[in-house]
Amino acid sequence: MYHKVLPEKKISRKDLLTVSLEDMEQQFKYIKNNYNTLFFNDLQTNSQLKRKLILTFDDGYLNNFQYLIPLLEKYRLKATIFIPTELIQKGETEENRQMMTFDEIKSLNPEFVEIALHSHSHKNYSQISLQEAEEDLYRNISTLEEKAIPFTKVLAYPYGKFPKKGEQKKEFFSILEKAGITSAVRIGNNIAYYPWKNKFEIKRIDIKGGDSFDVFKWKLRLGKIKL
Repeated sequence: MYHKVLPEKKISRKDLLTVSLEDMEQQFKYIKNNYNTLFFNDLQTNSQLKRKLILTFDDGYLNNFQYLIPLLEKYRLKATIFIPTELIQKGETEENRQMMTFDEIKSLNPEFVEIALHSHSHKNYSQISLQEAEEDLYRNISTLEEKAIPFTKVLAYPYGKFPKKGEQKKEFFSILEKAGITSAVRIGNNIAYYPWKNKFEIKRIDIKGGDSFDVFKWKLRLGKIKL
Protein backbone atom coordinates (compact mmCIF):
# COMPACT_ATOMS: atom_id res chain seq x y z
CA MET A 1 0.00 0.00 0.00
CA TYR A 2 1.34 3.35 -1.15
CA HIS A 3 -0.05 6.88 -1.36
CA LYS A 4 2.30 9.56 -2.72
CA VAL A 5 5.63 9.60 -4.55
CA LEU A 6 7.94 12.59 -5.03
CA PRO A 7 11.62 13.10 -5.86
CA GLU A 8 13.68 13.30 -2.66
CA LYS A 9 14.50 16.98 -3.26
CA LYS A 10 10.79 17.88 -3.37
CA ILE A 11 9.95 16.29 -0.01
CA SER A 12 10.13 19.25 2.35
CA ARG A 13 9.63 17.38 5.62
CA LYS A 14 9.29 13.82 6.83
CA ASP A 15 5.99 12.50 5.52
CA LEU A 16 5.10 8.85 6.07
CA LEU A 17 2.62 8.94 3.16
CA THR A 18 5.27 10.05 0.66
CA VAL A 19 7.85 7.57 -0.60
CA SER A 20 10.74 9.17 -2.44
CA LEU A 21 10.99 8.46 -6.16
CA GLU A 22 14.50 7.14 -5.62
CA ASP A 23 13.34 4.66 -2.93
CA MET A 24 10.35 3.60 -5.00
CA GLU A 25 12.53 2.89 -8.02
CA GLN A 26 14.78 0.68 -5.90
CA GLN A 27 11.71 -1.09 -4.51
CA PHE A 28 10.21 -1.57 -7.99
CA LYS A 29 13.48 -3.06 -9.30
CA TYR A 30 13.35 -5.58 -6.46
CA ILE A 31 9.67 -6.36 -7.14
CA LYS A 32 10.37 -6.80 -10.87
CA ASN A 33 13.09 -9.34 -10.11
CA ASN A 34 11.20 -11.27 -7.43
CA TYR A 35 7.42 -10.99 -7.97
CA ASN A 36 4.69 -10.97 -10.58
CA THR A 37 2.46 -7.91 -10.30
CA LEU A 38 -1.23 -8.33 -11.06
CA PHE A 39 -4.47 -6.39 -11.07
CA PHE A 40 -7.33 -7.57 -8.85
CA ASN A 41 -9.06 -8.27 -12.17
CA ASP A 42 -6.32 -10.77 -13.10
CA LEU A 43 -6.48 -12.91 -9.98
CA GLN A 44 -9.02 -15.49 -11.04
CA THR A 45 -7.35 -16.29 -14.34
CA ASN A 46 -3.85 -16.28 -12.76
CA SER A 47 -4.57 -18.15 -9.53
CA GLN A 48 -1.76 -20.66 -10.21
CA LEU A 49 0.86 -17.96 -10.78
CA LYS A 50 3.58 -18.03 -8.12
CA ARG A 51 4.84 -15.03 -6.14
CA LYS A 52 1.91 -12.78 -6.94
CA LEU A 53 1.84 -9.21 -5.65
CA ILE A 54 -0.63 -6.36 -6.04
CA LEU A 55 0.72 -2.80 -5.86
CA THR A 56 -1.95 -0.43 -4.54
CA PHE A 57 -2.00 3.37 -4.43
CA ASP A 58 -4.71 5.24 -2.51
CA ASP A 59 -6.36 8.56 -3.41
CA GLY A 60 -5.24 9.38 -6.97
CA TYR A 61 -2.64 12.04 -6.27
CA LEU A 62 -1.27 14.16 -9.11
CA ASN A 63 2.23 12.99 -8.19
CA ASN A 64 1.16 9.44 -9.13
CA PHE A 65 0.43 10.72 -12.64
CA GLN A 66 3.76 12.56 -12.78
CA TYR A 67 6.13 10.02 -11.20
CA LEU A 68 4.47 6.64 -10.62
CA ILE A 69 3.23 6.02 -14.16
CA PRO A 70 6.67 6.46 -15.84
CA LEU A 71 8.12 4.00 -13.27
CA LEU A 72 5.40 1.41 -13.95
CA GLU A 73 6.06 1.72 -17.67
CA LYS A 74 9.83 1.51 -17.21
CA TYR A 75 9.64 -1.70 -15.17
CA ARG A 76 6.50 -3.11 -16.85
CA LEU A 77 4.67 -3.38 -13.54
CA LYS A 78 0.94 -3.18 -12.78
CA ALA A 79 -0.69 -1.08 -10.05
CA THR A 80 -4.21 -0.48 -8.77
CA ILE A 81 -5.16 3.12 -7.93
CA PHE A 82 -8.14 3.62 -5.60
CA ILE A 83 -10.15 6.77 -6.41
CA PRO A 84 -12.22 8.87 -3.93
CA THR A 85 -14.42 10.63 -6.49
CA GLU A 86 -15.50 13.70 -4.48
CA LEU A 87 -11.89 14.57 -3.64
CA ILE A 88 -11.08 14.40 -7.35
CA GLN A 89 -14.06 16.66 -8.18
CA LYS A 90 -13.08 19.24 -5.58
CA GLY A 91 -9.42 19.15 -6.55
CA GLU A 92 -10.02 19.81 -10.25
CA THR A 93 -10.68 23.53 -9.66
CA GLU A 94 -7.83 24.14 -7.20
CA GLU A 95 -4.93 26.26 -8.44
CA ASN A 96 -2.24 24.13 -6.81
CA ARG A 97 -4.12 20.87 -7.03
CA GLN A 98 -2.90 17.76 -5.27
CA MET A 99 -5.11 15.25 -7.09
CA MET A 100 -5.36 13.96 -10.64
CA THR A 101 -8.27 15.15 -12.77
CA PHE A 102 -10.86 12.73 -14.17
CA ASP A 103 -9.36 13.30 -17.64
CA GLU A 104 -5.92 12.32 -16.37
CA ILE A 105 -7.34 9.23 -14.66
CA LYS A 106 -9.15 8.30 -17.88
CA SER A 107 -5.90 8.68 -19.87
CA LEU A 108 -3.93 6.17 -17.77
CA ASN A 109 -2.69 3.16 -19.73
CA PRO A 110 -4.85 0.14 -18.78
CA GLU A 111 -1.86 -2.10 -19.42
CA PHE A 112 -0.22 -0.71 -16.28
CA VAL A 113 -3.04 0.80 -14.21
CA GLU A 114 -6.30 -0.57 -12.84
CA ILE A 115 -8.76 1.92 -11.31
CA ALA A 116 -10.81 0.88 -8.27
CA LEU A 117 -13.05 2.40 -5.57
CA HIS A 118 -12.07 4.44 -2.50
CA SER A 119 -15.49 5.88 -1.48
CA HIS A 120 -16.95 9.16 -2.74
CA SER A 121 -16.39 11.55 0.17
CA HIS A 122 -13.51 9.72 1.94
CA LYS A 123 -15.46 9.51 5.19
CA ASN A 124 -14.64 6.87 7.79
CA TYR A 125 -17.17 4.07 7.19
CA SER A 126 -17.05 3.02 10.83
CA GLN A 127 -18.22 6.49 11.95
CA ILE A 128 -21.24 7.01 9.67
CA SER A 129 -24.56 5.16 9.37
CA LEU A 130 -24.89 2.13 7.14
CA GLN A 131 -27.28 4.08 4.94
CA GLU A 132 -24.76 6.91 4.53
CA ALA A 133 -22.02 4.41 3.74
CA GLU A 134 -24.22 2.70 1.15
CA GLU A 135 -25.15 6.01 -0.52
CA ASP A 136 -21.51 7.09 -0.52
CA LEU A 137 -20.38 3.83 -2.14
CA TYR A 138 -23.01 4.11 -4.88
CA ARG A 139 -21.93 7.72 -5.54
CA ASN A 140 -18.35 6.47 -5.94
CA ILE A 141 -19.50 3.87 -8.48
CA SER A 142 -21.90 6.12 -10.39
CA THR A 143 -19.42 9.02 -10.65
CA LEU A 144 -16.80 6.81 -12.31
CA GLU A 145 -19.49 5.41 -14.61
CA GLU A 146 -20.66 8.92 -15.55
CA LYS A 147 -17.07 9.90 -16.37
CA ALA A 148 -16.75 6.74 -18.52
CA ILE A 149 -13.73 5.55 -16.52
CA PRO A 150 -13.38 1.74 -16.54
CA PHE A 151 -12.88 0.38 -13.01
CA THR A 152 -12.78 -2.81 -10.99
CA LYS A 153 -15.33 -3.26 -8.22
CA VAL A 154 -12.75 -3.56 -5.47
CA LEU A 155 -13.02 -1.12 -2.55
CA ALA A 156 -10.25 0.35 -0.40
CA TYR A 157 -11.81 1.52 2.89
CA PRO A 158 -11.02 5.16 3.70
CA TYR A 159 -8.56 5.15 6.65
CA GLY A 160 -8.78 1.35 6.46
CA LYS A 161 -11.95 1.49 8.61
CA PHE A 162 -15.31 -0.29 8.35
CA PRO A 163 -18.04 -1.38 10.81
CA LYS A 164 -16.67 -4.22 12.93
CA LYS A 165 -19.48 -5.01 15.39
CA GLY A 166 -21.42 -8.25 14.80
CA GLU A 167 -24.74 -7.40 13.17
CA GLN A 168 -23.58 -4.05 11.79
CA LYS A 169 -20.56 -5.69 10.15
CA LYS A 170 -22.79 -8.38 8.64
CA GLU A 171 -25.18 -5.74 7.24
CA PHE A 172 -22.30 -3.69 5.89
CA PHE A 173 -20.82 -6.69 4.06
CA SER A 174 -24.30 -7.39 2.64
CA ILE A 175 -24.32 -3.84 1.23
CA LEU A 176 -20.97 -4.56 -0.45
CA GLU A 177 -22.29 -7.81 -1.92
CA LYS A 178 -25.41 -6.06 -3.23
CA ALA A 179 -23.28 -3.36 -4.87
CA GLY A 180 -21.26 -6.05 -6.67
CA ILE A 181 -18.04 -5.41 -4.73
CA THR A 182 -15.80 -8.41 -5.35
CA SER A 183 -13.32 -7.67 -2.55
CA ALA A 184 -12.28 -4.90 -0.16
CA VAL A 185 -8.94 -3.93 1.33
CA ARG A 186 -7.89 -2.44 4.66
CA ILE A 187 -4.43 -1.94 6.17
CA GLY A 188 -3.51 -4.59 8.74
CA ASN A 189 0.17 -5.06 7.82
CA ASN A 190 -0.08 -8.77 7.30
CA ILE A 191 0.40 -10.76 4.14
CA ALA A 192 -2.90 -11.73 2.53
CA TYR A 193 -2.93 -14.82 0.33
CA TYR A 194 -5.23 -15.49 -2.61
CA PRO A 195 -7.83 -17.03 -2.57
CA TRP A 196 -8.77 -14.59 0.21
CA LYS A 197 -9.67 -15.89 3.65
CA ASN A 198 -12.19 -13.03 3.91
CA LYS A 199 -12.68 -11.09 0.70
CA PHE A 200 -13.91 -7.96 2.53
CA GLU A 201 -11.04 -7.83 5.04
CA ILE A 202 -7.94 -8.12 2.88
CA LYS A 203 -4.88 -6.83 4.72
CA ARG A 204 -2.24 -4.72 2.99
CA ILE A 205 1.37 -3.98 3.83
CA ASP A 206 1.90 -0.27 4.44
CA ILE A 207 5.09 0.99 2.76
CA LYS A 208 6.03 4.23 4.48
CA GLY A 209 8.16 7.17 3.48
CA GLY A 210 11.56 6.71 5.07
CA ASP A 211 11.43 2.89 5.18
CA SER A 212 14.94 1.62 4.51
CA PHE A 213 15.39 -0.91 1.71
CA ASP A 214 15.99 -3.64 4.31
CA VAL A 215 12.76 -2.72 6.10
CA PHE A 216 10.92 -2.82 2.75
CA LYS A 217 12.23 -6.33 1.99
CA TRP A 218 11.33 -7.55 5.47
CA LYS A 219 7.82 -6.14 5.14
CA LEU A 220 7.30 -8.00 1.86
CA ARG A 221 8.38 -11.23 3.54
CA LEU A 222 6.68 -10.87 6.91
CA GLY A 223 4.13 -8.05 6.80
CA LYS A 224 4.65 -6.54 10.24
CA ILE A 225 8.15 -5.67 11.30
CA LYS A 226 9.74 -5.07 14.69
CA LEU A 227 13.23 -3.61 14.69
